[in-house]
Amino acid sequence: MILDTIDNLQLYADINPLFGEVVRFMKENDLSTLATGRHDIMGDDLYVNIAEASPRTREEAKLESHRKMIDIQIPLTASEEMGYTPLCDLPEAPYDEGKDIAFYNETPQSYFEVTPKQFVIFFPHDGHAPAISPRPWRKAIFKVKA
Repeated sequence: MILDTIDNLQLYADINPLFGEVVRFMKENDLSTLATGRHDIMGDDLYVNIAEASPRTREEAKLESHRKMIDIQIPLTASEEMGYTPLCDLPEAPYDEGKDIAFYNETPQSYFEVTPKQFVIFFPHDGHAPAISPRPWRKAIFKVKA
């Protein structure tokens, strides 16, 4: 997991060949004006989901993980709390290959806040419980092929 400011996102471009495309897309597009839903950048290998949701508590947020994709999550309208547990500390869970997601019933080991001026990167080895917020929110979730 990586948590940093949006201004530093380009520093991580060498981690994955598609991260540079995320940086380019963000320079060419105002995320706050994109319509809710999926926006393809490089087909199924790289796209961004603009999501909106209602308030959610820690108890309502489930830990999840992905095997094929890396998440780069960026709150757009409000700070968001997220939970974290390394995948190695989580039990086996049913995996939905079509949706590339597994959910866990465990409580996250830790919580942290992500502001609209920050991003968080979750790799396949990161269990994460996103979208904990006392108010409605809007965010960008870049899905990057691992």
